[in-house]
Amino acid sequence: MVMLGAITDVSGIKVGHYTDKQAVTGCTVILCESGAVAGVDVSGSSPGTRETDLLRPGNLVERVQAIVLSGGSAFGLDAATGVMRYLEERGFGYETSAGRVPIVPAAIIFDLNIGDSKIRPGANEGYQACLAATNIEVAEGCVGAGTGATVGKILDVERAVKSGLGTASQKIAGDIVVAALIVVNAVGDVIEPGTGKILAGPRKPDGSGFLSTSELWKGEFKEAVPPFNTVIGVVATDAKLSKVEASKLARVAQVGIARTIDPCHTMYDGDALFVLSSGEKEADISALGAAAAEVVAEAIVRAIRKAETLAGVPAAKDVIRC
Repeated sequence: MVMLGAITDVSGIKVGHYTDKQAVTGCTVILCESGAVAGVDVSGSSPGTRETDLLRPGNLVERVQAIVLSGGSAFGLDAATGVMRYLEERGFGYETSAGRVPIVPAAIIFDLNIGDSKIRPGANEGYQACLAATNIEVAEGCVGAGTGATVGKILDVERAVKSGLGTASQKIAGDIVVAALIVVNAVGDVIEPGTGKILAGPRKPDGSGFLSTSELWKGEFKEAVPPFNTVIGVVATDAKLSKVEASKLARVAQVGIARTIDPCHTMYDGDALFVLSSGEKEADISALGAAAAEVVAEAIVRAIRKAETLAGVPAAKDVIRC
């Protein structure tokens, strides 16, 4: 199999985007229609999520049919309703005596501070994302849930940098695929793993590069920090995982956020990662965790490098470096 470097390298996974460049928002659906064992880890303190309690070990349902990532803040959780409708029409969901009920967890980013705050993804947009879903290459950058994403917002969006959505994958142990799709909307900076170089952060007043969010925060910074930021995403694998293992993998995958977002998991971020296991291949959970952290970190960097200047917020590649 030729690897695409995307989450769709995992068998049974499809991705669809709905993008509104005028309102600067959108949503992304990760479909696993036949069902995938799912887990979740929420490490930020300002999350916006749906059905995460259901995914915790000890609760009944193990498999989901889709994950939705959306802009629009809490309003954007409505996009999951359209995904449920799409799945119900096609006979996918959790079997009950009254019919199948699609299980569709979701997480959102706050993008109301860019574009038109009165236009948010809803049920129709979630349905459209499903119709667009494919198992081939995944569009990255300012698309889907990443359309309105920004980073480096400690000095508010006027000094922020445009971000977006990124995806990455790798093979381990010969033929096991581990992949991630991440939407990057952090209050902090995006850091290049290994070098510590700031790839995107609050822009200097003269536009000649980036300041350090951590250094600003540790200094005498007294201004109110814009609330409601987050990194959200999905890690998928064709390895066989239990629900407990899926949640453990989601927690370990958060290391990828720690390697690339500084600071992360703050009181102003709702960092949340889902895990999907769609296969029957046996794998060591620690090996999967090492790979998951790497693909999450790579997807975050790609979200910055694939982003374009939009709605007056410059992409990192358009910021003059001195």
